[in-house]
Amino acid sequence: MKRLLVILIVFITLAVSNMASAQLSWRETNRDVPGRSLIDPKVSDGIEMYGMNGVITIKTPRRITVRVFTILGQSVSQATLNPGTSELRIGTRGIYIVKIGNITQKVAL
Repeated sequence: MKRLLVILIVFITLAVSNMASAQLSWRETNRDVPGRSLIDPKVSDGIEMYGMNGVITIKTPRRITVRVFTILGQSVSQATLNPGTSELRIGTRGIYIVKIGNITQKVAL
């Protein structure tokens, strides 16, 4: 039983480290995203963020730096986005933390 538990822990650790080490890339898009932004409009300065169907979408009126982390704090992506709409397709379901300047937001995919 202990051996099975050790194998399971090693497998999970390798899976998480492989996901975090493979940096995902943002792509610009013209797609309009329906729904309500996850960021409070009072603090967003015009930035909107949506998370659905394994994709984090950010609409911004200015150039911004975005960092995405797993719930365990491992870096998934870091990029500087140009004004417009950009998407990050994440293949793994879960909860992610997105930091844009002084804004930090939880995104569930």
